[in-house]
Amino acid sequence: MTTSRTVLITGGNRGIGYAIAERLLADGHRVAVTARSGEGPEGALTVRADITDAASIDAAFTQVEAEYGPIEVLVANAGITKDTLLLRMSEEEFTSVIDTNLTGTFRVVKRAAKGFLKGRFGRVIMLSSVVGLYGSPGQINYSSSKAALVGFARSLTRELGSRNITANVIAPGFVETDMTAALPEEQQQKYLASIPAARFAQVSEIAGVASFLAGDDAAYISGAVIPVDGGLGMGH
Repeated sequence: MTTSRTVLITGGNRGIGYAIAERLLADGHRVAVTARSGEGPEGALTVRADITDAASIDAAFTQVEAEYGPIEVLVANAGITKDTLLLRMSEEEFTSVIDTNLTGTFRVVKRAAKGFLKGRFGRVIMLSSVVGLYGSPGQINYSSSKAALVGFARSLTRELGSRNITANVIAPGFVETDMTAALPEEQQQKYLASIPAARFAQVSEIAGVASFLAGDDAAYISGAVIPVDGGLGMGH
């Protein structure tokens, strides 16, 4: 039996964020999701927020705190991609991805940390990617932002680890979402050939790891990177 917590998931209106929200609701947590548009799953509180804007984040947190109490588990999931090769990548294409994926995570974690310290409890779960450490052509901006989350989680662990606060990173591989379904068949086959498990992940398999990290059994795990990639990035 897991202790019921107040959870906030950024970008919880689709894909992995939505699946994590569904799973944590099923676990008995009070779940809120941020979204720029769309809604989280039934039973979750959806709040509007733009993670590139600290004032917008503060307003979203204030709304969730008023309804559910202080946030105890933060899932930093919101992210964007703007894929293109280095020599074609504009500075804006680089900095906008960093601002959303990395600085956006900084903004939400900083806002959540106040409540964590007051309550002497906190779980930060960051969604990275296998390409953060494995690399991927055309994704210098995205892979840089995702690799940075590892240093972020580990530094946060050293700063706040003595206060019953953990920070961990989930690094999914290729996941079956609308985005991978839209890839040309030939490209999908090429990706599958490189994955030892010979299939893409289900979003529920990422959500299962988030469920574990948010639960009571994960209290002594911090600064970890947990790959959910079917063996694709082994050792990276």
